[in-house]
Amino acid sequence: MKINQTMPQIILPAIDDSQFDSHSLIGKNYLLTFFRFATCPFCNMRMSQLVRAKSELGEDFEIVAIFESEIEHLKKHANKHFAKFPILADYERQYYQSFGVKKSLTGGLKGMLFRLPTLMTAMFRGYLPREISSRALIMPLSLLVDKQGVIQAIYHGKDEGDHMPLEQVVEFAKKQA
Repeated sequence: MKINQTMPQIILPAIDDSQFDSHSLIGKNYLLTFFRFATCPFCNMRMSQLVRAKSELGEDFEIVAIFESEIEHLKKHANKHFAKFPILADYERQYYQSFGVKKSLTGGLKGMLFRLPTLMTAMFRGYLPREISSRALIMPLSLLVDKQGVIQAIYHGKDEGDHMPLEQVVEFAKKQA
């Protein structure tokens, strides 16, 4: 994916039992974020942050969260966020591959070491990593997409807890409103 490229269509199962189709977002600005797995402590901390920020982003701004998890597992763990935005399962990695989501052992280790306070806070809040697999090596990827479906910003996380700064998301939402 590249800046100024038109977003390809995404069709995935959502935790509300619907089938999400990204074409439903035409006319809205949105953040598309690829997370690691349903019980990832860093991912759940970011989800919590996005849920709190949703009202600040405006009615015409959407958030779409994609996890490399089976839909039933994702439902079990993501429902506790009470998110008012789509949370999707891409267990087969179809979109992780087409969007170039990166994996990094170094990034995984760096995140655990340098983001230890965040990791401990997440675990204290009950976000315990219940699955350890190659999904633990996924680095976050976030894209900001405008109302015409054109990618305006791309952020590849450098470690497992490195997400697009929330300030950048808020600024984009307000600027595009």
